[in-house]
Amino acid sequence: MKMPALTQRDRRALALLALCAVVFSAVYFWPEEGGDVVDVAMTVDQMEQRITKLRRMAAAAPGREEALKRVRDELSRREAGMLKAGSVAQAQAEMLEMVRRVAKTQPETFALRGTEFGAPRHLGDAYGEVTLTVSVECPVEQLISFLVDISNQPELIAVSEVQLSQAAEKTKVIPARLTFSGVVARSLVPEKKGGLAF
Repeated sequence: MKMPALTQRDRRALALLALCAVVFSAVYFWPEEGGDVVDVAMTVDQMEQRITKLRRMAAAAPGREEALKRVRDELSRREAGMLKAGSVAQAQAEMLEMVRRVAKTQPETFALRGTEFGAPRHLGDAYGEVTLTVSVECPVEQLISFLVDISNQPELIAVSEVQLSQAAEKTKVIPARLTFSGVVARSLVPEKKGGLAF
């Protein structure tokens, strides 16, 4: 197929288009005079600001390192009371041993009746929690003394639940269920499997 011949009008339009393309290219690609000097001056100012910022950061580094050291020392001091065990069962056995050790220091009217272990669960993002429930029978003064002695132990164990029953009339002995929670490494607590809870 043969293309029709260009008319005079089409030739003028193409010539004008070519002229516009040349002018546009010259304006767009023409180097600016004096632009490099301004950019260099701005770059020097930016570099001075960056050096000033880096000097401030370098001056603050020893203080930050000291603060980090204090935080790490505090964390290791607090984590010293964590239950150190290879499994959840070992951690619960360690908690039970501590409770029995404290119970032996109580008067004869203090009776440790039964124990029950709870399921481990997550405690925040870095730790796990194991529970132990014990049944005791004693006068209220000894119960308070027992709880104080438990809180004075070096292990990170706390009383998370107290259930009191009615006291016997003549002996004033109170049956109680105490639930203790201990802190362990998160790696000991198993991950929950998928599925919906009802």
